[in-house]
Amino acid sequence: MSQQQPATKLGPATAYMIAVGVMLLDQAVKTYVTEAMHLATRGSIPLLGPLHLTLVWNRGVTFGLFTGDTQIVRWALTGFAVIMSLVLGWWARSQHRILPLAGIGLIMGGAIGNVIDRVRYGAVIDFIDASALYFPWVFNVADACIDIGVVLLLIDMVRNDRPSQDNAKDDAE
Repeated sequence: MSQQQPATKLGPATAYMIAVGVMLLDQAVKTYVTEAMHLATRGSIPLLGPLHLTLVWNRGVTFGLFTGDTQIVRWALTGFAVIMSLVLGWWARSQHRILPLAGIGLIMGGAIGNVIDRVRYGAVIDFIDASALYFPWVFNVADACIDIGVVLLLIDMVRNDRPSQDNAKDDAE
């Protein structure tokens, strides 16, 4: 008889690793477009089809909403993102399914990537310009990951394949 391998249990480390990966990718891409490509001096550069690289210093929240040029706004947004990342990190401790863990990790990593920008530069570096697609905002890797993470959490909320109470009791025994 063949022995079955025990199922690998997913835990908060999954979300934390995704968060670190997103944060590192976000910061690497931002460094590349600002320092290696000198995007600040080149204006808008065609990238792929309707996408362009256009440097924007975002002092508001995602998509430039609630823009404010004051230090109070900068640090309030920074503090909010840090607190939300900590809350999400705590929430990840109770998750064992890939969708919520991936969603939490993507949101945490994106939030932390943007926090790093706010601390270093006083604003978030945005550069992905899809205005040719009638999308009026310029965004970055962190913003995209936050949005994808929210979608994953919403998908997980509406899924109906969670174990029933009877199956959960059987698994516990």
